[in-house]
Amino acid sequence: MIRIVLPYHLRILAHVGAEVQLEVEGPATRNALLDALEDRYPMLSGTIRDHNTGQRRPLLRFYACELDLSHEPPDTPLPEAVVSGAEPFFIIGAIAGG
Repeated sequence: MIRIVLPYHLRILAHVGAEVQLEVEGPATRNALLDALEDRYPMLSGTIRDHNTGQRRPLLRFYACELDLSHEPPDTPLPEAVVSGAEPFFIIGAIAGG
């Protein structure tokens, strides 16, 4: 069971708490995880990835095991600690400005 921590605005939209748990069929990659998340919570479709390109939205970042995974290829396997549920996968809303 993979644990996902969502930013506040996506928690409100999906009507969930700070963390959700999902099973991912097949290889556990970021794309597979986000596909499972959007399947379970269709209201999140298009909020994390662009509908047309599938690219990460500009002000969202992905972290796991104290690593920034935002620029990793989307089909890179997730860290084993995330797959086992020992560590969560974080979707973080970035802050812009100066």
